[in-house]
Amino acid sequence: MAISKTHLLIIVLAPLLGAILAGLFGRRIGRVGAHSVTIGGVAISCALSMYVLWQLVSQGAAPFNENVYTWFQVGGIDAHVGFMIDKLTAMMMVVVTFVALLVHVYTIGYMEDDPGYQRFFSYISLFTFSMLMLVMSNNFLQLFFGWEAVGLVSYLLIGFWFKRPTAVFANLKAFLVNRVGDFGFLLGIAAVLMYVGTLDYATVFANAPTIANTTITILSGHEWSVATVICICLFIGAMGKSAQVPLHVWLPDSMEGPTPISALIHAATMVTAGIFMVARMSPLFQLSETALNFVLFIGATTAFWTGLIGIVQNDIKRVVAYSTLSQLGYMTVALGVSAYSGAVYHLMTHAFFKALLFLGAGSVIIGMHHEQDMRRMGGLRKYMPITYITMVIGTLALVGTPFFSGFYSKDTIIEAAAHHAHEANNWVATYGYWAVLLGAFVTAFYSFRLLYMTFHGKEHFHDPAPANYVAPEADSTEHEASIAHEHEVHGAGDATHHGDHGDHGHGHDDHAHTPHESPWVVTVPLILLAIPSILIGFFTVGPMLFGTDMLGHHKQLPFFLGAIDLPAAQDTIGQLSEEFHGPVAFALHGFMAPAFWLAFAGFALATFLYLIKPELPGKLRETFALPVRVLEEKYGMDTLWINGFAGGGVLIGKLSRWFDTNVIDGLVNASARVTDFTARLVRRGQTGYLYHYAFAMILGLIASLAVLIRYWR
Repeated sequence: MAISKTHLLIIVLAPLLGAILAGLFGRRIGRVGAHSVTIGGVAISCALSMYVLWQLVSQGAAPFNENVYTWFQVGGIDAHVGFMIDKLTAMMMVVVTFVALLVHVYTIGYMEDDPGYQRFFSYISLFTFSMLMLVMSNNFLQLFFGWEAVGLVSYLLIGFWFKRPTAVFANLKAFLVNRVGDFGFLLGIAAVLMYVGTLDYATVFANAPTIANTTITILSGHEWSVATVICICLFIGAMGKSAQVPLHVWLPDSMEGPTPISALIHAATMVTAGIFMVARMSPLFQLSETALNFVLFIGATTAFWTGLIGIVQNDIKRVVAYSTLSQLGYMTVALGVSAYSGAVYHLMTHAFFKALLFLGAGSVIIGMHHEQDMRRMGGLRKYMPITYITMVIGTLALVGTPFFSGFYSKDTIIEAAAHHAHEANNWVATYGYWAVLLGAFVTAFYSFRLLYMTFHGKEHFHDPAPANYVAPEADSTEHEASIAHEHEVHGAGDATHHGDHGDHGHGHDDHAHTPHESPWVVTVPLILLAIPSILIGFFTVGPMLFGTDMLGHHKQLPFFLGAIDLPAAQDTIGQLSEEFHGPVAFALHGFMAPAFWLAFAGFALATFLYLIKPELPGKLRETFALPVRVLEEKYGMDTLWINGFAGGGVLIGKLSRWFDTNVIDGLVNASARVTDFTARLVRRGQTGYLYHYAFAMILGLIASLAVLIRYWR
């Protein structure tokens, strides 16, 4: 059974068609029409993606690698639109379209009556199309097209509420930081073309060994491996898209966009692009130990140190955002220790429970009338039982609780890092292992802190605003959406609370409303995401990671064979597979692993501080004011980027303007003034009278004769 080219074209073009219809004809087709065509397009894409994966897994279909359209031909360089569909791509297609479909449905409830309703659906459908073009590409040029397209659409979505200055700042920040990464990415692609002579994946991978011993001189007297230069440049692009230190600063600010897009960016699109790209480029990265160590160091730094910032955040969405940064660091660590399948497996499981946590946070925001500060919540579990239960499931998966999906992927990465540290015996490998191991404690602490502050303890939504409280910035868009949502949930008769929504945007502290559970279009996606957050790891860890059946009894071909192929000596996951005896044994062994007990310690500390002794955190913040301040300031990285990178750019612009105005224009204007002055003087002698000219000629003749007589002698 062969994979149909027609099916692949429909998978890509269906979301694009929905985006075009909703974006260009939104007013004609209305709100229902806009969400119908976009949801329909993504649903078709999701169904066909599942069918393609089924063909590859169950029917033994051969991988697909063909060009479908010739973009251009210049000299010996051909540019095509083509698809490379193997199990790695098919898995990504299913994850992207499934999460995107649930986000589309969720958006119906979250963006109810928003003036930009059709525009938002058009954007998120276009986002899905862009990510599919990226993951399905069979060449670097199409990869770069998808890469830039997801960056563009994320810019539009983060700044969707463009009347809010914070949203405009956030989307500009994301755009500029990603330009830094994309510059490195483009250099890497250019180097591939220069040294291999093609942009086609299959040809590049087949010829990769030819560049293994090739060197390049970047600085005089210093030879660099071409493979190292290519891989580091490509990874700099991944650092931007997948928000790795120091190019991570845009991701927390992306919370300024509506919650559905936060879930889509953080779970299935954009940030996963860099992880997928490095896994796809594994034949190149395996040529350079230096590049892998660089990847490992950056991932370890991101996994631990950005996770620490999450423990001092009070905005519910920002806690989940810093969780995303940390988990992306885990995936990057897996890439750095050559556990590529472990990285993309964690990418898959993480997509479900992280989308669940973001959409759950959005449900809380709806129920709390667009309040996002956890200090003004508490006790919500009795008001929002469905949201609470699904958030608990997402949290248990995130912290790596045995038998939950996150455990199988996260624990595999920690084991792979431990194995690599033992084999490599260098400080980078050791640092990577301890970063992901201690990260288990940090993750559990801030995750249960979120649960307790939001759903347990005393109700704080009637309390006055706490110190340093920042009121939600609600513009007319949010205000109108909130009021419409209240009409939907409580009915038009419950008009006494409608003013609450707008009050936050103007600094008032009236929290007299009562929280409520979200409508079904919000809770149903939560339930559908909670199911794979529990089960998908148990049923897929054997086939996808360790080359066994679901129960770990029978060996079979590796799932990613043909997409991720490593020599046995470099295959970290392959070496760990010898110790895999099924998902049950794996989970039971997890109860004895250091990562579990560190996570349990984080859970116990959060329980003690935020459930048993909730008065202690305030005192501890005063006692440890300096470390808390450092974390609240995010290690000064925002200041460095704003005042250093952005501020430096502004300063260079001002200096350039001064130089242009005073030096360049000054010289031009001065020459003009000299010419004008000279012309004025000369013009005075041009009277038009003949006797003036004759007199001037006589004077000239006398002067010439005087000079001649003076020097003739």
